[in-house]
Amino acid sequence: MAFESLTEKLQNVFKGLRSKGVLTEADVKASMKEVKMALLEADVNFKVVKQFIKSVEEKAVGETVLNGLNPGQTVIKIVNEEMISLLGEAEQLKFAPGQGITVIMLCGLNGAGKTTTAAKLAQRLKKKGKKSLLAALDVYRPAAIEQLAINAGKVETDVYKEEDSKDPVSIAEHAIEYAKSHGHNVVILDTAGRLEVNEELMDELKRIKDSVDVTDTILVVDAGTGQAAVDVAKGFNEKIGIDGIIMSKLDGDARGGAVLSIRSVTGTPVYYAGTGEKFDGLEEFHPDRMASRILGMGDVLSLIEKAADTVDQEAAEKMQESVKKGKFDFDDYLNAMAQMNKMGGIASILNMLPGLSGGRDLSGMVDEKRLKRNEAIIHSMTAKERANPKILNPQRKFRIAKGAGVDVMYVNRLVKEFDEMQKMMKKMPGLMKGRGGFGGLGNLSSLMRGLK
Repeated sequence: MAFESLTEKLQNVFKGLRSKGVLTEADVKASMKEVKMALLEADVNFKVVKQFIKSVEEKAVGETVLNGLNPGQTVIKIVNEEMISLLGEAEQLKFAPGQGITVIMLCGLNGAGKTTTAAKLAQRLKKKGKKSLLAALDVYRPAAIEQLAINAGKVETDVYKEEDSKDPVSIAEHAIEYAKSHGHNVVILDTAGRLEVNEELMDELKRIKDSVDVTDTILVVDAGTGQAAVDVAKGFNEKIGIDGIIMSKLDGDARGGAVLSIRSVTGTPVYYAGTGEKFDGLEEFHPDRMASRILGMGDVLSLIEKAADTVDQEAAEKMQESVKKGKFDFDDYLNAMAQMNKMGGIASILNMLPGLSGGRDLSGMVDEKRLKRNEAIIHSMTAKERANPKILNPQRKFRIAKGAGVDVMYVNRLVKEFDEMQKMMKKMPGLMKGRGGFGGLGNLSSLMRGLK
């Protein structure tokens, strides 16, 4: 989980301030010293940390505690505002005006995830009604063209490639001509990985930009490289000029310092954050939401957007009706699992809900192996058994266990857990009354125990 360690340390700092009546200069300086160490350990740029702490201290010292807020919450409010300021304003991809073709050039180091990101970006733009063409400009890495073609196939996007050409500039020119004649309005140039100090390869990027009208030059950086990511961004920006950044593999970096440093050091906005290996794992970057995640306050807006993008509305409405009637069978269980997997899995959802993660990575709380076993058990049931679990006598349970390839004890355990879940679901209609449908969130942790 991104920022796991930083979030936990920051929350510990804020806890120590909650019991205080006023914010003295000594209190603020002591807490900011801990915040400074937490940020440095998260690999945030030293100069960025120094300015950040100075700004927070200036605003926090002598700050009166607002109505309804304790000192800890007041400091969190100030830190949150400064963090949003540090991350900069949200900016998005630019598109060519009118009927023009938008040309996006992806560049970066080897292994940064450009080829996968190209397909993710095409997938995301498809939801905005854009028809993309992926152009294979990496003529150096073995199997790079094949990898892009495979990824393009997975997201049902066209790819332009020239197997025999070794000239990325001419391939880019031909790709745009192809796009014009085949109805594409976006061309994504997947360039070869390179170091910013390699003059010859950096010159190649300049020549591509000179020969085609690039709308957006985007640098893909691996979030896990920390300070190195900031240095790379600075180098690329100075050499060729970059319009935006995509932070790949953000979910795999527990520190997350690069995200907090890169805008301040380079002045270049982060457009997207890459999360997960699936092709829908590319989120628009919102500084306010990112600050909220870092401070352990969740990110409900992004969760809602993810749900809107991925959840099957018909299936969701059917399940909602079941809950309203106080009914919840094994088919509903399977449907719920399928919808949550589309959204990145249960742990991913929990980490975006305020107050649940507290900076902890909740992936360990959810036993994925056990969930898979439960699904196998349910798939071994007949339609009648899934709809009415009460008919599951010992003979049926032994048959189901044999069909799922598990011991009958696992079937008994699932039936018992499911019985408890059904009892809770019968209470859900009352809990949801007058709470805009969110009353049940309070019982989510209990539901998760049932799923385990």
